[in-house]
Amino acid sequence: MTGITKIEQYLSRLFSQLGLKEIWANNIADIAILLGLLMVSYIGYYITWKIIRRILLPLFQRSKNQFDDLLVKHKFFRRMSLLVPALILFYFSGETLSHFPVLATFIIGIVEIFFVLIIILIIDSLLSTVNDYYERLPFSKDHPIKAVIQIAKIILYIAGILITIGQLFDKDLSSLLFGLGTLSAVMMLIFKDPILGFVGGLQLIFNKMVSIGDWISMPKFGADGTILEINLTTVKVQNWDKTIVTIPTYKLISDSFQNWKGMETSGGRRIKRSINIDMDSVKFCSDEMIGRFKKIELVKDYVEKKQAEIDEFNARQKADFNITTNGRRQTNIGIFREYLKSYLAQRSDINKNMTFMVRQLHPSEKGIPIQIYVFTKTTEWIEYEGIQSDIFDHVIAAVAEFDLRIFQFPKSGENARFIAE
Repeated sequence: MTGITKIEQYLSRLFSQLGLKEIWANNIADIAILLGLLMVSYIGYYITWKIIRRILLPLFQRSKNQFDDLLVKHKFFRRMSLLVPALILFYFSGETLSHFPVLATFIIGIVEIFFVLIIILIIDSLLSTVNDYYERLPFSKDHPIKAVIQIAKIILYIAGILITIGQLFDKDLSSLLFGLGTLSAVMMLIFKDPILGFVGGLQLIFNKMVSIGDWISMPKFGADGTILEINLTTVKVQNWDKTIVTIPTYKLISDSFQNWKGMETSGGRRIKRSINIDMDSVKFCSDEMIGRFKKIELVKDYVEKKQAEIDEFNARQKADFNITTNGRRQTNIGIFREYLKSYLAQRSDINKNMTFMVRQLHPSEKGIPIQIYVFTKTTEWIEYEGIQSDIFDHVIAAVAEFDLRIFQFPKSGENARFIAE
Protein backbone atom coordinates (compact mmCIF):
# COMPACT_ATOMS: atom_id res chain seq x y z
CA MET A 1 0.00 0.00 0.00
CA THR A 2 1.51 3.32 -1.10
CA GLY A 3 1.60 6.58 0.76
CA ILE A 4 -1.01 8.12 -1.54
CA THR A 5 -3.44 5.25 -0.83
CA LYS A 6 -2.92 5.58 2.92
CA ILE A 7 -3.59 9.32 2.76
CA GLU A 8 -6.73 8.67 0.69
CA GLN A 9 -8.07 6.14 3.26
CA TYR A 10 -7.30 8.48 6.12
CA LEU A 11 -9.16 11.37 4.46
CA SER A 12 -12.12 9.09 3.65
CA ARG A 13 -12.44 8.05 7.30
CA LEU A 14 -12.09 11.67 8.39
CA PHE A 15 -14.87 12.89 6.07
CA SER A 16 -17.05 9.92 7.14
CA GLN A 17 -16.63 10.89 10.79
CA LEU A 18 -17.79 14.39 9.86
CA GLY A 19 -21.13 12.87 8.81
CA LEU A 20 -20.63 12.48 5.05
CA LYS A 21 -21.80 9.37 3.25
CA GLU A 22 -19.04 6.95 2.32
CA ILE A 23 -19.30 7.61 -1.43
CA TRP A 24 -19.11 11.39 -0.93
CA ALA A 25 -16.27 10.98 1.55
CA ASN A 26 -14.28 8.91 -0.95
CA ASN A 27 -14.92 11.38 -3.78
CA ILE A 28 -13.96 14.43 -1.74
CA ALA A 29 -10.84 12.60 -0.51
CA ASP A 30 -9.77 11.91 -4.14
CA ILE A 31 -10.31 15.55 -5.14
CA ALA A 32 -8.41 16.79 -2.06
CA ILE A 33 -5.46 14.50 -2.87
CA LEU A 34 -5.45 15.72 -6.50
CA LEU A 35 -5.42 19.36 -5.38
CA GLY A 36 -2.70 18.56 -2.87
CA LEU A 37 -0.68 16.84 -5.58
CA LEU A 38 -1.00 19.91 -7.81
CA MET A 39 0.13 22.12 -4.95
CA VAL A 40 3.11 19.88 -4.20
CA SER A 41 4.03 19.92 -7.88
CA TYR A 42 3.97 23.71 -7.97
CA ILE A 43 6.01 23.94 -4.75
CA GLY A 44 8.52 21.49 -6.22
CA TYR A 45 8.83 23.67 -9.34
CA TYR A 46 9.12 26.88 -7.29
CA ILE A 47 11.87 25.48 -5.01
CA THR A 48 13.79 23.97 -7.93
CA TRP A 49 13.74 27.24 -9.89
CA LYS A 50 14.75 29.25 -6.80
CA ILE A 51 17.75 26.98 -6.23
CA ILE A 52 18.78 27.23 -9.89
CA ARG A 53 18.35 31.02 -9.98
CA ARG A 54 20.05 31.75 -6.67
CA ILE A 55 22.92 29.25 -6.86
CA LEU A 56 23.56 27.95 -10.38
CA LEU A 57 22.87 31.03 -12.52
CA PRO A 58 25.33 33.29 -10.62
CA LEU A 59 27.99 30.58 -11.08
CA PHE A 60 27.31 30.47 -14.82
CA GLN A 61 27.51 34.26 -15.10
CA ARG A 62 30.95 34.28 -13.45
CA SER A 63 32.33 31.48 -15.60
CA LYS A 64 34.24 32.21 -18.83
CA ASN A 65 32.35 29.55 -20.74
CA GLN A 66 29.84 31.10 -23.11
CA PHE A 67 27.81 27.95 -23.65
CA ASP A 68 26.11 28.08 -20.24
CA ASP A 69 25.26 31.77 -20.80
CA LEU A 70 23.47 30.79 -24.00
CA LEU A 71 21.63 28.04 -22.13
CA VAL A 72 20.34 30.69 -19.74
CA LYS A 73 19.39 32.96 -22.65
CA HIS A 74 17.25 30.24 -24.23
CA LYS A 75 15.57 29.32 -20.89
CA PHE A 76 17.07 25.84 -20.75
CA PHE A 77 17.28 25.74 -16.95
CA ARG A 78 13.83 27.30 -16.51
CA ARG A 79 12.37 24.57 -18.67
CA MET A 80 14.42 21.91 -16.88
CA SER A 81 12.83 22.99 -13.60
CA LEU A 82 9.42 22.19 -15.13
CA LEU A 83 10.48 18.54 -15.16
CA VAL A 84 10.01 18.40 -11.38
CA PRO A 85 6.21 19.01 -11.39
CA ALA A 86 5.93 16.92 -14.56
CA LEU A 87 7.63 13.94 -12.88
CA ILE A 88 5.60 14.34 -9.67
CA LEU A 89 2.34 14.40 -11.59
CA PHE A 90 3.49 11.60 -13.90
CA TYR A 91 4.40 9.15 -11.12
CA PHE A 92 1.70 9.96 -8.55
CA SER A 93 -1.38 11.03 -10.49
CA GLY A 94 -2.20 7.40 -11.35
CA GLU A 95 -2.90 6.65 -7.68
CA THR A 96 -5.37 9.52 -7.26
CA LEU A 97 -9.03 9.63 -8.28
CA SER A 98 -9.43 5.91 -7.73
CA HIS A 99 -13.21 6.45 -7.55
CA PHE A 100 -13.20 8.38 -10.90
CA PRO A 101 -11.51 5.97 -13.34
CA VAL A 102 -12.54 7.88 -16.49
CA LEU A 103 -11.40 11.22 -15.11
CA ALA A 104 -8.22 9.60 -13.78
CA THR A 105 -7.40 8.20 -17.23
CA PHE A 106 -8.00 11.62 -18.81
CA ILE A 107 -5.79 13.42 -16.29
CA ILE A 108 -3.02 10.84 -16.70
CA GLY A 109 -3.14 11.42 -20.48
CA ILE A 110 -2.90 15.20 -19.96
CA VAL A 111 0.08 14.70 -17.62
CA GLU A 112 1.83 12.52 -20.21
CA ILE A 113 1.25 15.17 -22.90
CA PHE A 114 2.58 17.82 -20.51
CA PHE A 115 5.67 15.71 -19.90
CA VAL A 116 6.26 15.28 -23.66
CA LEU A 117 5.82 19.05 -24.17
CA ILE A 118 8.44 19.83 -21.53
CA ILE A 119 10.91 17.40 -23.12
CA ILE A 120 10.34 19.04 -26.54
CA LEU A 121 10.88 22.53 -25.10
CA ILE A 122 14.11 21.43 -23.40
CA ILE A 123 15.48 19.92 -26.63
CA ASP A 124 14.38 23.08 -28.51
CA SER A 125 16.37 25.25 -26.07
CA LEU A 126 19.39 22.99 -26.45
CA LEU A 127 19.24 23.17 -30.27
CA SER A 128 18.94 26.98 -30.19
CA THR A 129 21.91 27.15 -27.84
CA VAL A 130 24.02 24.93 -30.11
CA ASN A 131 23.18 27.16 -33.09
CA ASP A 132 24.05 30.41 -31.28
CA TYR A 133 27.30 28.95 -29.92
CA TYR A 134 28.26 27.68 -33.38
CA GLU A 135 27.59 31.11 -34.94
CA ARG A 136 30.26 32.59 -32.67
CA LEU A 137 32.92 30.37 -34.21
CA PRO A 138 35.02 31.94 -37.02
CA PHE A 139 34.14 29.39 -39.70
CA SER A 140 30.37 29.58 -39.08
CA LYS A 141 29.92 32.36 -41.66
CA ASP A 142 31.03 30.04 -44.45
CA HIS A 143 29.19 26.99 -43.07
CA PRO A 144 26.02 28.09 -41.23
CA ILE A 145 23.90 25.35 -39.65
CA LYS A 146 20.75 27.34 -38.94
CA ALA A 147 18.82 25.57 -41.71
CA VAL A 148 19.86 22.17 -40.29
CA ILE A 149 18.79 23.25 -36.78
CA GLN A 150 15.43 24.39 -38.13
CA ILE A 151 14.92 21.04 -39.87
CA ALA A 152 15.75 19.27 -36.60
CA LYS A 153 13.18 21.44 -34.78
CA ILE A 154 10.53 20.69 -37.39
CA ILE A 155 11.16 16.95 -36.99
CA LEU A 156 11.10 17.37 -33.20
CA TYR A 157 7.74 19.14 -33.21
CA ILE A 158 6.23 16.73 -35.74
CA ALA A 159 7.30 13.84 -33.50
CA GLY A 160 5.77 15.65 -30.51
CA ILE A 161 2.49 16.18 -32.34
CA LEU A 162 2.37 12.51 -33.38
CA ILE A 163 3.05 11.35 -29.83
CA THR A 164 0.37 13.74 -28.52
CA ILE A 165 -2.18 12.47 -31.04
CA GLY A 166 -1.28 8.91 -30.12
CA GLN A 167 -1.84 9.66 -26.42
CA LEU A 168 -5.16 11.43 -27.00
CA PHE A 169 -6.62 8.77 -29.29
CA ASP A 170 -4.78 5.77 -27.84
CA LYS A 171 -3.08 4.98 -31.15
CA ASP A 172 0.23 3.25 -31.74
CA LEU A 173 2.97 5.51 -33.17
CA SER A 174 3.71 3.07 -36.02
CA SER A 175 0.09 3.19 -37.21
CA LEU A 176 0.22 6.98 -37.16
CA LEU A 177 3.40 6.96 -39.24
CA PHE A 178 1.76 4.56 -41.71
CA GLY A 179 -1.24 6.86 -41.97
CA LEU A 180 1.06 9.84 -42.38
CA GLY A 181 2.71 8.12 -45.34
CA THR A 182 -0.61 8.11 -47.17
CA LEU A 183 -0.72 11.87 -46.75
CA SER A 184 2.81 12.39 -48.05
CA ALA A 185 1.60 14.22 -51.17
CA VAL A 186 -0.34 16.68 -49.04
CA MET A 187 2.62 17.09 -46.69
CA MET A 188 4.92 17.75 -49.65
CA LEU A 189 2.56 20.50 -50.79
CA ILE A 190 2.33 22.03 -47.31
CA PHE A 191 6.09 21.92 -46.70
CA LYS A 192 7.13 22.73 -50.27
CA ASP A 193 8.96 25.95 -49.36
CA PRO A 194 10.82 24.45 -46.36
CA ILE A 195 11.91 21.45 -48.44
CA LEU A 196 13.07 23.60 -51.37
CA GLY A 197 14.71 26.00 -48.93
CA PHE A 198 16.53 23.19 -47.13
CA VAL A 199 17.86 21.72 -50.39
CA GLY A 200 18.80 25.19 -51.66
CA GLY A 201 20.47 26.05 -48.35
CA LEU A 202 22.60 22.92 -48.48
CA GLN A 203 23.68 23.74 -52.04
CA LEU A 204 24.54 27.31 -51.03
CA ILE A 205 26.59 26.11 -48.07
CA PHE A 206 28.44 23.17 -49.59
CA ASN A 207 29.15 24.97 -52.88
CA LYS A 208 30.25 28.06 -50.90
CA MET A 209 28.08 30.29 -53.07
CA VAL A 210 27.27 32.71 -50.25
CA SER A 211 28.02 33.11 -46.58
CA ILE A 212 26.88 35.43 -43.82
CA GLY A 213 28.37 38.89 -44.27
CA ASP A 214 28.71 38.62 -48.07
CA TRP A 215 27.62 41.57 -50.19
CA ILE A 216 25.20 40.38 -52.88
CA SER A 217 23.11 42.14 -55.53
CA MET A 218 19.83 40.66 -56.77
CA PRO A 219 17.82 43.40 -58.53
CA LYS A 220 14.84 41.09 -59.11
CA PHE A 221 14.15 41.13 -55.36
CA GLY A 222 15.47 44.63 -54.69
CA ALA A 223 18.45 43.23 -52.78
CA ASP A 224 21.78 45.07 -52.68
CA GLY A 225 23.55 44.65 -49.36
CA THR A 226 25.02 42.19 -46.88
CA ILE A 227 23.59 38.83 -45.86
CA LEU A 228 22.42 38.75 -42.25
CA GLU A 229 20.91 35.27 -42.05
CA ILE A 230 20.56 32.10 -44.09
CA ASN A 231 17.42 30.38 -42.82
CA LEU A 232 15.50 27.30 -43.83
CA THR A 233 13.19 29.16 -46.22
CA THR A 234 14.70 32.64 -46.64
CA VAL A 235 17.95 34.55 -46.89
CA LYS A 236 17.81 37.89 -45.08
CA VAL A 237 19.71 40.77 -46.72
CA GLN A 238 20.23 44.23 -45.25
CA ASN A 239 20.44 46.80 -48.05
CA TRP A 240 22.75 49.80 -47.87
CA ASP A 241 19.75 52.02 -47.09
CA LYS A 242 19.23 49.81 -43.99
CA THR A 243 16.06 48.20 -45.33
CA ILE A 244 15.70 44.43 -44.95
CA VAL A 245 14.90 42.16 -47.91
CA THR A 246 14.05 38.47 -47.60
CA ILE A 247 14.77 36.21 -50.57
CA PRO A 248 13.52 32.59 -50.84
CA THR A 249 16.57 30.39 -50.35
CA TYR A 250 15.92 28.28 -53.44
CA LYS A 251 15.76 31.45 -55.59
CA LEU A 252 19.50 31.91 -55.06
CA ILE A 253 19.93 28.54 -56.79
CA SER A 254 17.37 28.91 -59.57
CA ASP A 255 18.01 32.62 -60.35
CA SER A 256 21.21 34.59 -60.86
CA PHE A 257 22.72 36.97 -58.34
CA GLN A 258 25.99 38.87 -57.98
CA ASN A 259 28.30 38.14 -55.06
CA TRP A 260 30.89 40.86 -54.37
CA LYS A 261 32.99 38.69 -52.06
CA GLY A 262 35.59 38.12 -54.80
CA MET A 263 36.11 41.86 -55.07
CA GLU A 264 36.45 42.25 -51.30
CA THR A 265 39.02 39.44 -51.02
CA SER A 266 41.01 40.51 -54.10
CA GLY A 267 42.37 43.62 -52.42
CA GLY A 268 41.13 46.01 -55.10
CA ARG A 269 37.88 47.60 -56.23
CA ARG A 270 37.25 48.49 -59.85
CA ILE A 271 36.82 51.99 -61.23
CA LYS A 272 35.11 51.79 -64.60
CA ARG A 273 33.89 55.20 -65.65
CA SER A 274 34.04 57.28 -68.80
CA ILE A 275 33.98 60.91 -69.84
CA ASN A 276 32.62 61.82 -73.29
CA ILE A 277 34.84 64.06 -75.42
CA ASP A 278 33.20 66.37 -77.95
CA MET A 279 34.38 65.09 -81.37
CA ASP A 280 34.54 68.64 -82.74
CA SER A 281 37.38 69.41 -80.30
CA VAL A 282 39.62 66.52 -81.48
CA LYS A 283 42.45 67.68 -83.79
CA PHE A 284 46.06 67.24 -84.87
CA CYS A 285 48.60 68.99 -82.69
CA SER A 286 50.27 72.11 -84.04
CA ASP A 287 53.85 73.05 -83.21
CA GLU A 288 52.53 75.52 -80.66
CA MET A 289 50.47 72.80 -78.99
CA ILE A 290 53.43 70.37 -78.98
CA GLY A 291 55.57 73.03 -77.33
CA ARG A 292 52.90 73.64 -74.71
CA PHE A 293 52.36 69.95 -73.97
CA LYS A 294 56.12 69.46 -73.46
CA LYS A 295 55.80 71.69 -70.41
CA ILE A 296 53.34 69.27 -68.75
CA GLU A 297 55.54 67.08 -66.54
CA LEU A 298 53.41 63.93 -66.68
CA VAL A 299 53.58 63.73 -70.51
CA LYS A 300 56.81 65.63 -71.22
CA ASP A 301 58.92 62.52 -71.88
CA TYR A 302 56.16 60.85 -73.89
CA VAL A 303 55.59 63.89 -76.16
CA GLU A 304 59.31 64.39 -76.82
CA LYS A 305 59.94 60.72 -77.56
CA LYS A 306 56.85 60.39 -79.72
CA GLN A 307 57.56 63.59 -81.63
CA ALA A 308 61.12 62.49 -82.36
CA GLU A 309 59.82 59.18 -83.69
CA ILE A 310 57.23 60.95 -85.87
CA ASP A 311 59.75 63.50 -87.21
CA GLU A 312 62.09 60.68 -88.19
CA PHE A 313 59.29 58.81 -89.94
CA ASN A 314 58.05 61.91 -91.81
CA ALA A 315 61.58 62.82 -92.91
CA ARG A 316 62.08 59.32 -94.26
CA GLN A 317 58.77 59.44 -96.09
CA LYS A 318 59.31 63.03 -97.28
CA ALA A 319 55.73 63.88 -96.34
CA ASP A 320 54.10 67.00 -97.84
CA PHE A 321 52.84 68.98 -94.85
CA ASN A 322 50.77 71.33 -97.00
CA ILE A 323 48.06 68.73 -96.56
CA THR A 324 47.32 68.04 -92.90
CA THR A 325 46.69 64.34 -93.23
CA ASN A 326 50.03 63.64 -94.89
CA GLY A 327 52.58 61.93 -92.68
CA ARG A 328 52.08 61.22 -89.02
CA ARG A 329 51.03 63.70 -86.37
CA GLN A 330 50.16 63.59 -82.71
CA THR A 331 46.58 64.31 -81.64
CA ASN A 332 45.42 66.14 -78.56
CA ILE A 333 43.17 63.24 -77.56
CA GLY A 334 46.04 60.75 -77.85
CA ILE A 335 48.28 62.88 -75.63
CA PHE A 336 45.38 63.31 -73.22
CA ARG A 337 45.05 59.52 -72.88
CA GLU A 338 48.76 59.24 -72.11
CA TYR A 339 48.36 62.00 -69.56
CA LEU A 340 45.61 60.06 -67.81
CA LYS A 341 47.81 56.93 -67.70
CA SER A 342 50.69 58.86 -66.16
CA TYR A 343 48.39 60.64 -63.72
CA LEU A 344 46.85 57.37 -62.51
CA ALA A 345 50.23 55.61 -62.36
CA GLN A 346 51.65 58.19 -59.98
CA ARG A 347 48.70 57.89 -57.55
CA SER A 348 49.54 55.76 -54.50
CA ASP A 349 45.93 54.62 -54.03
CA ILE A 350 45.73 52.80 -57.40
CA ASN A 351 46.63 49.09 -57.53
CA LYS A 352 49.21 48.68 -60.33
CA ASN A 353 49.17 44.87 -60.05
CA MET A 354 45.60 44.63 -61.32
CA THR A 355 44.09 45.65 -64.66
CA PHE A 356 45.28 49.17 -65.50
CA MET A 357 43.88 50.72 -68.64
CA VAL A 358 42.75 53.99 -70.20
CA ARG A 359 40.92 53.27 -73.43
CA GLN A 360 38.79 54.87 -76.11
CA LEU A 361 35.37 53.32 -76.60
CA HIS A 362 33.11 53.31 -79.63
CA PRO A 363 32.12 56.87 -80.65
CA SER A 364 28.41 57.72 -80.52
CA GLU A 365 26.09 60.68 -80.87
CA LYS A 366 27.23 61.66 -77.38
CA GLY A 367 30.91 61.98 -78.30
CA ILE A 368 33.98 59.82 -77.84
CA PRO A 369 34.05 57.96 -74.49
CA ILE A 370 37.46 57.86 -72.79
CA GLN A 371 37.19 55.16 -70.18
CA ILE A 372 39.31 54.76 -67.05
CA TYR A 373 39.50 51.09 -66.07
CA VAL A 374 41.65 50.64 -62.95
CA PHE A 375 41.43 49.20 -59.42
CA THR A 376 41.88 50.99 -56.12
CA LYS A 377 43.95 49.50 -53.32
CA THR A 378 41.01 49.66 -50.95
CA THR A 379 37.65 47.89 -51.08
CA GLU A 380 36.05 50.04 -48.38
CA TRP A 381 33.05 51.77 -49.95
CA ILE A 382 33.36 55.32 -48.64
CA GLU A 383 37.12 55.49 -49.24
CA TYR A 384 36.66 54.03 -52.73
CA GLU A 385 34.04 56.62 -53.67
CA GLY A 386 36.35 59.39 -52.43
CA ILE A 387 39.24 58.15 -54.60
CA GLN A 388 37.00 57.85 -57.65
CA SER A 389 35.61 61.36 -57.15
CA ASP A 390 39.10 62.84 -56.69
CA ILE A 391 40.26 61.24 -59.94
CA PHE A 392 37.39 62.56 -62.02
CA ASP A 393 37.51 65.99 -60.39
CA HIS A 394 41.05 66.23 -61.75
CA VAL A 395 40.24 64.65 -65.14
CA ILE A 396 37.34 66.99 -65.85
CA ALA A 397 39.40 70.03 -64.90
CA ALA A 398 42.40 68.86 -67.01
CA VAL A 399 40.48 68.31 -70.26
CA ALA A 400 40.63 71.96 -71.30
CA GLU A 401 44.45 72.00 -71.02
CA PHE A 402 44.54 69.72 -74.09
CA ASP A 403 42.17 71.90 -76.14
CA LEU A 404 39.43 69.32 -75.70
CA ARG A 405 35.83 69.78 -74.61
CA ILE A 406 33.58 67.46 -72.63
CA PHE A 407 30.39 66.66 -74.48
CA GLN A 408 27.24 68.09 -72.90
CA PHE A 409 23.67 68.02 -74.14
CA PRO A 410 22.77 70.44 -75.52
CA LYS A 411 26.40 71.16 -76.30
CA SER A 412 25.97 74.75 -77.47
CA GLY A 413 23.48 77.56 -77.66
CA GLU A 414 23.06 76.98 -81.41
CA ASN A 415 22.06 73.36 -80.84
CA ALA A 416 19.78 74.39 -78.02
CA ARG A 417 17.95 76.76 -80.30
CA PHE A 418 17.73 74.08 -82.98
CA ILE A 419 16.23 71.59 -80.51
CA ALA A 420 13.79 74.18 -79.20
CA GLU A 421 12.55 74.88 -82.72
